[in-house]
Amino acid sequence: MPNIIENLDIREAGAPISAANNTDSNSDRIDTSGYDGVIFICPIEDSVALGVATLTVEQNTADSDTGMAALSGAAATETSVENDDLNNKLLIVNVYRPLERYVQAVRTSATQNIAFGTLIAILYSGKKLPVSAHSTILDLVNVASPAESA
Repeated sequence: MPNIIENLDIREAGAPISAANNTDSNSDRIDTSGYDGVIFICPIEDSVALGVATLTVEQNTADSDTGMAALSGAAATETSVENDDLNNKLLIVNVYRPLERYVQAVRTSATQNIAFGTLIAILYSGKKLPVSAHSTILDLVNVASPAESA
Protein backbone atom coordinates (compact mmCIF):
# COMPACT_ATOMS: atom_id res chain seq x y z
CA MET A 1 0.00 0.00 0.00
CA PRO A 2 1.31 3.52 -0.73
CA ASN A 3 2.50 4.97 2.52
CA ILE A 4 3.82 8.49 3.06
CA ILE A 5 5.08 7.44 6.51
CA GLU A 6 7.67 5.20 4.84
CA ASN A 7 9.14 8.33 3.21
CA LEU A 8 9.43 10.34 6.44
CA ASP A 9 11.59 10.24 9.54
CA ILE A 10 9.51 11.90 12.24
CA ARG A 11 10.97 12.67 15.65
CA GLU A 12 10.70 14.73 18.78
CA ALA A 13 13.54 17.24 18.60
CA GLY A 14 12.98 19.40 21.67
CA ALA A 15 10.97 19.33 24.89
CA PRO A 16 8.39 22.00 25.73
CA ILE A 17 9.75 25.26 27.15
CA SER A 18 8.08 27.20 29.98
CA ALA A 19 6.97 30.77 29.43
CA ALA A 20 9.85 33.26 29.42
CA ASN A 21 10.83 36.46 27.67
CA ASN A 22 14.44 35.38 27.11
CA THR A 23 14.27 31.84 25.74
CA ASP A 24 17.23 30.69 23.65
CA SER A 25 16.92 26.92 23.28
CA ASN A 26 18.60 24.66 20.73
CA SER A 27 16.89 21.51 19.50
CA ASP A 28 18.57 18.17 19.06
CA ARG A 29 21.01 18.27 16.17
CA ILE A 30 19.58 16.47 13.13
CA ASP A 31 21.76 14.53 10.68
CA THR A 32 20.23 15.21 7.26
CA SER A 33 22.49 12.79 5.40
CA GLY A 34 20.38 10.78 2.96
CA TYR A 35 17.42 13.19 3.05
CA ASP A 36 16.40 16.08 0.83
CA GLY A 37 15.16 18.21 3.67
CA VAL A 38 13.77 18.71 7.13
CA ILE A 39 10.69 20.48 8.46
CA PHE A 40 10.66 21.82 12.01
CA ILE A 41 7.22 22.34 13.60
CA CYS A 42 6.80 24.14 16.90
CA PRO A 43 3.52 25.02 18.63
CA ILE A 44 3.10 28.12 20.77
CA GLU A 45 1.42 27.13 24.05
CA ASP A 46 1.08 30.55 25.66
CA SER A 47 1.75 34.12 24.59
CA VAL A 48 1.68 37.54 26.23
CA ALA A 49 1.00 40.77 24.32
CA LEU A 50 4.16 42.03 22.57
CA GLY A 51 5.95 38.70 23.04
CA VAL A 52 8.06 37.71 20.04
CA ALA A 53 8.33 34.00 19.18
CA THR A 54 10.97 32.86 16.71
CA LEU A 55 12.01 29.51 15.26
CA THR A 56 15.34 29.69 13.41
CA VAL A 57 17.27 26.88 11.71
CA GLU A 58 21.06 26.66 11.83
CA GLN A 59 23.51 24.33 10.07
CA ASN A 60 27.01 22.96 10.55
CA THR A 61 29.36 20.50 8.85
CA ALA A 62 30.02 18.87 12.24
CA ASP A 63 27.66 17.31 14.76
CA SER A 64 28.41 20.13 17.20
CA ASP A 65 26.66 23.18 18.58
CA THR A 66 29.94 25.05 18.15
CA GLY A 67 30.03 26.42 14.63
CA MET A 68 26.28 26.31 14.00
CA ALA A 69 25.25 29.24 11.79
CA ALA A 70 21.76 30.58 11.06
CA LEU A 71 20.49 29.95 7.54
CA SER A 72 19.44 32.93 5.45
CA GLY A 73 15.65 33.22 5.38
CA ALA A 74 15.14 30.17 7.65
CA ALA A 75 13.33 31.90 10.49
CA ALA A 76 9.63 31.94 11.34
CA THR A 77 8.70 34.84 13.62
CA GLU A 78 5.45 36.12 15.05
CA THR A 79 4.66 38.89 17.54
CA SER A 80 1.75 38.56 19.92
CA VAL A 81 -0.63 41.50 19.55
CA GLU A 82 -2.73 40.61 22.60
CA ASN A 83 -2.52 38.01 25.34
CA ASP A 84 -3.03 34.45 24.09
CA ASP A 85 -3.48 35.31 20.38
CA LEU A 86 -0.63 32.99 19.35
CA ASN A 87 -1.78 30.10 21.55
CA ASN A 88 -2.29 26.79 19.74
CA LYS A 89 -0.68 28.08 16.55
CA LEU A 90 2.49 26.84 14.85
CA LEU A 91 5.85 28.15 13.73
CA ILE A 92 7.15 26.03 10.82
CA VAL A 93 10.46 26.17 8.97
CA ASN A 94 11.23 23.89 6.02
CA VAL A 95 14.85 23.56 4.86
CA TYR A 96 15.15 21.89 1.47
CA ARG A 97 18.61 20.57 0.64
CA PRO A 98 20.66 22.18 3.41
CA LEU A 99 24.22 22.87 2.29
CA GLU A 100 25.71 21.31 5.43
CA ARG A 101 24.94 17.92 6.99
CA TYR A 102 23.75 18.86 10.49
CA VAL A 103 20.91 21.22 11.35
CA GLN A 104 19.20 22.35 14.51
CA ALA A 105 16.27 24.59 15.33
CA VAL A 106 16.55 27.39 17.84
CA ARG A 107 13.49 28.63 19.72
CA THR A 108 13.76 32.17 21.05
CA SER A 109 11.41 34.53 22.83
CA ALA A 110 11.80 38.24 23.44
CA THR A 111 10.06 41.26 24.99
CA GLN A 112 7.27 39.32 26.78
CA ASN A 113 6.62 35.70 27.78
CA ILE A 114 6.20 32.95 25.19
CA ALA A 115 5.80 29.25 26.03
CA PHE A 116 6.77 26.71 23.37
CA GLY A 117 5.40 23.20 22.94
CA THR A 118 7.25 20.06 21.86
CA LEU A 119 9.38 20.64 18.77
CA ILE A 120 8.90 18.09 15.97
CA ALA A 121 11.38 17.42 13.14
CA ILE A 122 10.31 15.64 9.95
CA LEU A 123 13.04 14.53 7.56
CA TYR A 124 11.70 13.80 4.08
CA SER A 125 12.61 12.26 0.73
CA GLY A 126 14.95 9.70 2.21
CA LYS A 127 17.22 7.83 -0.17
CA LYS A 128 16.79 4.56 1.74
CA LEU A 129 13.24 3.27 2.20
CA PRO A 130 11.33 2.32 4.17
CA VAL A 131 12.41 4.52 7.05
CA SER A 132 12.14 2.86 10.45
CA ALA A 133 10.53 4.81 13.28
CA HIS A 134 12.89 7.02 15.29
CA SER A 135 13.52 6.06 18.92
CA THR A 136 11.32 8.98 20.10
CA ILE A 137 8.24 7.37 18.49
CA LEU A 138 6.39 5.17 21.00
CA ASP A 139 3.85 3.80 18.55
CA LEU A 140 3.12 4.51 14.91
CA VAL A 141 -0.12 3.22 13.45
CA ASN A 142 -0.83 3.20 9.74
CA VAL A 143 -4.17 2.12 8.25
CA ALA A 144 -5.51 2.03 4.70
CA SER A 145 -9.21 2.07 3.83
CA PRO A 146 -10.20 1.10 7.39
CA ALA A 147 -13.70 -0.07 8.20
CA GLU A 148 -15.54 1.67 11.00
CA SER A 149 -14.94 0.15 14.40
CA ALA A 150 -17.88 -1.59 15.97
